[in-house]
Amino acid sequence: MHRGIYPASRGSFNPISQRILFLTAAYTASEWLSDAGRGRIFRPLVHTTDASLAPVFRLTSLRKIYGSGTSEVRALDGVDLELYHGELVVLLGPSGSGKTTLLNQIGGLDTPSSGELWHQRQELTRGTDVELTAYRRRHVGFVFQFYNLIPSLTARENVALITEIAPNPMSPEEALDMVGLANRMNHFPAQLSGGEQQRVAIARAIAKRPSVLLCDEPTGALDLKTGIVVLEAVERVNREMGSLTVIITHNAVMAEMADRVIHFADGRVQRITHNERRAPVASLHW
Repeated sequence: MHRGIYPASRGSFNPISQRILFLTAAYTASEWLSDAGRGRIFRPLVHTTDASLAPVFRLTSLRKIYGSGTSEVRALDGVDLELYHGELVVLLGPSGSGKTTLLNQIGGLDTPSSGELWHQRQELTRGTDVELTAYRRRHVGFVFQFYNLIPSLTARENVALITEIAPNPMSPEEALDMVGLANRMNHFPAQLSGGEQQRVAIARAIAKRPSVLLCDEPTGALDLKTGIVVLEAVERVNREMGSLTVIITHNAVMAEMADRVIHFADGRVQRITHNERRAPVASLHW
């Protein structure tokens, strides 16, 4: 790793930093040696169909169950779904319907109780912690409702957290320019509006050039005007980078900007609708 971005005068590495790096970092040398000794690192992947024809994700009878007996909760209850390269998908459903649980499965943050989840030719349901960490690091960008920026770092330095550990990143400046913040990169989070902070979070997510961008209620803490600016940034990333982009929301209006809308309730896909044309983000009102 090249020279770090943590001046001593700005304090120690804090818990927010640890969460960000958990979502994106590679595994440590000791973990690598441990798993290599168990024969896990070089386990061959099971090949499916031609990668050019196969979906990016294929979910079959996916279930996530918490508790047991009378306290059992089926957060996911037999999800069958395919997601494809380059599409913008809105996962729409009420609070408590299982949307975030599903996003956590796709993002490699959690594993299902049963069923199958494939990312291209890799079955994530059988992945070790080390393999899932490597998967997140290489393929997935996350955007959450709350920005999780490090207060003592500038916008550029927050994005550089990722570019220092990614194998083929864009520069922090390029990522911030893509979300319209080229003139704000030397500002600290406290000097930025809520929408600007969320756009820094998007820049941080895309800086490693992810093939998958997962957004969990990215406008949930924002007003309409600011939310539109954030969604325009997400839409631009999808259009220009070609990343499969999944936005989860309970806001039905946002469905108009999608290629496909996955209607979700009670831990299941209720129906899937297609938009012949995406609505311009600027035309959305709620």
